[in-house]
Amino acid sequence: MQRLLNYKYTWAVMVIAFIALVYASSFFAYRIDLTAEKRFSLNSSTKKLFNQVDDVIKVQVFLTGDLPADYKKLSLATKDFLEELKQVSNNKVVISFEKPGEDLKNDDTAKAMLYDSLAHLGVVFERSEVQENSHEKETNQLIIPTALVSYKDKRPIAVDLRSSKKIYKQYNVVNDIPQEDVEATRNAAEALLEFKFASAINKLTRTLVPVIAYTIGNSEPIDRTVNDLGESLRSEYRLGIFDLKAAYPDASKIDVLLIVKPRIAFSDEDKLKLDQYVMNGGKIIWCIDKLHAELDSLMRSKSEYTAYDRGLNVDDILFKYGIRINDDLLQDLNCSKLPLVVGYNPDKSPRMQRVPWPYYPLLAGVNNNPISKNLDKVLPIFPSSIDTVKAEGINKTILLATDSNSRSLASPALVSVNSVKTEEDFRSFSRSYVPVVVLLEGKFKSLFANRLSTTVTDSVTKATGKPFQSKGSRESKQIVMSDADIVTNAISQTNGPMAMGELPFENYRFANREFLLNCIDYMVSNNGIFETRNKEFTLRLLDKKKVEAERVKWQLINIVAPIALLILIGLFLQWQRKKKYAI
Repeated sequence: MQRLLNYKYTWAVMVIAFIALVYASSFFAYRIDLTAEKRFSLNSSTKKLFNQVDDVIKVQVFLTGDLPADYKKLSLATKDFLEELKQVSNNKVVISFEKPGEDLKNDDTAKAMLYDSLAHLGVVFERSEVQENSHEKETNQLIIPTALVSYKDKRPIAVDLRSSKKIYKQYNVVNDIPQEDVEATRNAAEALLEFKFASAINKLTRTLVPVIAYTIGNSEPIDRTVNDLGESLRSEYRLGIFDLKAAYPDASKIDVLLIVKPRIAFSDEDKLKLDQYVMNGGKIIWCIDKLHAELDSLMRSKSEYTAYDRGLNVDDILFKYGIRINDDLLQDLNCSKLPLVVGYNPDKSPRMQRVPWPYYPLLAGVNNNPISKNLDKVLPIFPSSIDTVKAEGINKTILLATDSNSRSLASPALVSVNSVKTEEDFRSFSRSYVPVVVLLEGKFKSLFANRLSTTVTDSVTKATGKPFQSKGSRESKQIVMSDADIVTNAISQTNGPMAMGELPFENYRFANREFLLNCIDYMVSNNGIFETRNKEFTLRLLDKKKVEAERVKWQLINIVAPIALLILIGLFLQWQRKKKYAI
């Protein structure tokens, strides 16, 4: 080895070889993800997305600048993820971090117009008032936790970087005011980054847009109470109206049938049409109000009224598919609040107060299904309970359920403004996690198998061009909601249609819209992207109280101790040098 180093050109060769190695390494990228939850690994479905991309995808991230610590961490996580996406896509992803309107500081009108146009695209704005800890000042600023994804000349898709799920510290639902665990909430947002960006890129680059049909014919609402539903679906899918009385739905043309709040009974012919649609692989989302229970009825009675069965005549077909919607109303102590008039001011104006309303129980996922995972609470209005029944070959998954302090009121159920009066009433809330939304998957069996005459089966063949199916020829999916108001919206007297999951005077929007869109995505998705919603990052935090108590100690260890150690080593070496070379 020594002889080799003494060779005339050895050092020159080694330098050239090193430079060549460094240059060659720039063409290859390889890293190993050693995190337990594979935090820095992309799903194979995300990587396959770019096979259909033939142009640049531009991503503008607006979450930048001087941010609070929790948002700063989310911004850095977004940057890391997008850099990984850029590398996987062979630089087809162009990333920029910018603050909209930064060059319009002196033109408030132009800035307001810009913000308004961004809001119409779905960009969200948030006013932050955060105090990092007792030693730092409070921040009050406008934060834009959104990214805008653009492709060719298509309408850009806004990606909300926040998680729709707010995670709260443990609290008593009766006595305590819930406090958000901000770090856990932002951590959940990081886990959803891959799904959100992959979903946006897929919707921009796909060649076939799924067809969603809103079913009418049984007095389903077509007024402003489904305004948000229509707007939300129209922007991402081909949305149309299908009259069930006029024809048979075709599973080869309609990807999902949406049945929302029918108010008159389904005939046997209606059910036969839906049944054959399912047997041929069609997918249905049932949003059913079993009982007639409306807030308007309570407000008109001003005290109480009786909720009664609508008589929709769908019990038999749902039972055949594996579901029973019960004749009851669910209540839970973990609920939304209802604004009620509790008195009058001296000027005779009504004095309003928001009181807990157990008929509006807050729903959440009770398992790791990808539809409701990492979602905020979903708000129903007078839901019923659901039981699953035996149906051979059908897999059933509870998507949403009540909390741990529930009870049901059997029909005919008395709806009262003050339904919880005594300690005994509180003790009756003894049920936990009662299902309200259930997913059914598999090959369904027909309700009409061995029940129809040849004449009827021939008429089915004539109308559909396909023979009558007594059992499913293909895998299908159905989602049953025991409350249709999960997907409808309230109407404000001053502002018109509100968003799904938003109540007057509540000043908060629950995750109803996100849940519906997840349901639709799951129904039509076949590329594996939806699996990325199952990502979950473990939050490993320091003990804040301990950090605060031992702040000075750790500052000394981390800052003063290394400097002192270097000085001591220097003094020791100097002393040793003097000793060695002293005359």
